[in-house]
Amino acid sequence: MNLKNKTLFGLAAFAMAAASIGAHAADLPERVKKAGKLVIASQANYPPIAYKDPASGEVMGLDIELGAAIAKELGLKVEYQETAFAQVFSSLATGRVDIAMVAISDTPERQKVADFIDYMKTGPQFFTLQANSAKIKTIADVCGTKVGASRNTNWPGQIAGWSKDNCEAKGKPAITVVGTEGSVDARTQLKTGRIDVAVQGSETLPYFQTMEANTYVLLGQPLFAQETGIPVSKTEPALRDAVLAALKRLQANGTYDKLLAKYKLQGSAMPAALNQGK
Repeated sequence: MNLKNKTLFGLAAFAMAAASIGAHAADLPERVKKAGKLVIASQANYPPIAYKDPASGEVMGLDIELGAAIAKELGLKVEYQETAFAQVFSSLATGRVDIAMVAISDTPERQKVADFIDYMKTGPQFFTLQANSAKIKTIADVCGTKVGASRNTNWPGQIAGWSKDNCEAKGKPAITVVGTEGSVDARTQLKTGRIDVAVQGSETLPYFQTMEANTYVLLGQPLFAQETGIPVSKTEPALRDAVLAALKRLQANGTYDKLLAKYKLQGSAMPAALNQGK
């Protein structure tokens, strides 16, 4: 191929890429195109999904990189807004943010106020301290213990339901469910002896086992399979569809798999879909 042909080939490829981005941008709501950015609610307290690097303080994680990749695919800049979990849905409703990526489980109740673009599977996992492992050896030993789980999630209700089916129904003492302020608080209460067992998303525990070696013991398998999703206001179906399409393209071109592998989350992969939470 001579220089002229190479130049023409390069220009053609550039034009095709520009046309592709332009087509994707055309699918966006006018207000988003005008702003030129995708505003994402985030909360950097849930490694390896979104967190601050202990050494540098830099915000990193799967959701941080995946959110940036989605924005780039749409021809937009990305802007993260630190948002408390309790404020996520009101921020979407008021337009303060466009989407949220804060490890939110897709549930029928939450689907009443937002549409979910599901992109990852996870589940609540029982774990305890190695110091407790002599008396709490298996998942069956959780009956009769105090179990802590974030009250901002649907886990407390699920644990109570699990206790009825697996403890009380079999003549064993019920679990005492303790609502915590989040996973950090649950681990703190576990270490101080206020609870015996904690529950956390299965996707995060390998990270903490690496960071705090010889500290935690996993009990059984995740209790349930859950879809983690990106909520989008029901008033903006065009934005929802554009983000879903961008995510599907990232899955098709391998970016999604590479990011999951980077954060050791290959087991959480799933095809992007709408409102699949149960």
